[in-house]
Amino acid sequence: METRGKLKTENWMQLQFEARSENESLARLAVASFITPLNPTLEEMADVKTAVSEAVTNAILHGYEEESGVVYISCRLVGDLLEVEIEDKGKGIENIELAMEPLFTTKPDEDRSGMGFSFMEAFMDELEVESFPGQGTRIMMKKKLGTGGWFEV
Repeated sequence: METRGKLKTENWMQLQFEARSENESLARLAVASFITPLNPTLEEMADVKTAVSEAVTNAILHGYEEESGVVYISCRLVGDLLEVEIEDKGKGIENIELAMEPLFTTKPDEDRSGMGFSFMEAFMDELEVESFPGQGTRIMMKKKLGTGGWFEV
């Protein structure tokens, strides 16, 4: 961790919660609160909240198919860079390339748009997806935020 006088340039948090649809808003709010010290623009805040919402919703609806499970979120701020990981230990993704195609959905009968990964890609600067069938999925996203302002320890 780099320190400049009394100013800290790195911070992190971890959160885990039951894979229930009503907990998606908790995840979105927690990450939004975590990045507030960087004074992100309203657009940056909305982008991060949307990407987190899509990743958590995917974990709940596709990873666990609304059965019991846990969603894990790790966030790290390094200077003005936000790194977010959202992970489930659910069923995993058979074909990541296909799953990331715009409009692809495994649940067309449930009015799913198939745009989750497309939104994550559009709203974040970087997106990586790791998944192994039967073991779960990990989504890693990065975004540069705000003016890179420092926050006090």
